[in-house]
Amino acid sequence: MSRIIDRLKLVFLGVFVLSLVGIFAYQAYVVWPAERCEAQGDWWDPDGRVCARPVLISDITGRTIPERKAAEAAAAAQAEAEKTAPAP
Repeated sequence: MSRIIDRLKLVFLGVFVLSLVGIFAYQAYVVWPAERCEAQGDWWDPDGRVCARPVLISDITGRTIPERKAAEAAAAAQAEAEKTAPAP
C-alpha cells in the first residue's frame, strides 16, 4: 500500500509542476506581451500576436478630413508624439 501512495504523491507532484510551468508559459507568451503593447498605447492583435500602431484612415486613403476633425486629429497626433518622445 505504501508503494501506491508514494507513486500517487509523485504523480500529483508532477501534475502540479507541469500546471505551474503551463501557467507561467501562458503568462509569458500571451498575457505579458499584450499588457506591454497596450501600456504603450498601441493595439494588440491576439490572433496574429502583433502589436500595431493605430493609423489614421486619411493617411491610407489620401482623403482630406474636414477642418474641425483635422485639427482634433493633429492635436491628438501631436500629444501622442510628445508623450512618446524622450525628455531632453
